Amino acid sequence: MTDNSKTVVVYVTYQGTPETRFDRDYYVNGHLPLVMKCWGRYGLRDVAAFFPAQDRRGTIAICECIFADEAAVEAAFSSAEVPEVMADVSRFTDATPARSRAAQL
Repeated sequence: MTDNSKTVVVYVTYQGTPETRFDRDYYVNGHLPLVMKCWGRYGLRDVAAFFPAQDRRGTIAICECIFADEAAVEAAFSSAEVPEVMADVSRFTDATPARSRAAQL
């Protein structure tokens, strides 16, 4: 069994309506691999995308980013690759991403 006690989970969420532009295919097959390429070297272990079962106002996408620890989060989000990752957002959506951290209970 792996000790995940130091693992930090960051959720990136996108809010909108059914009319909000969000290219799910590009997000999963283009953006998330870019994120792993850029931030894997800093301790990003995995990313996963989730989409609501129904199109409606509210959350239109969630990305779960699993980092090795708090230092990995800080290193990734202050890295030289941040501009490249953020510039790619406009390729798949007009929605503004919001980050939040999950706490283990």
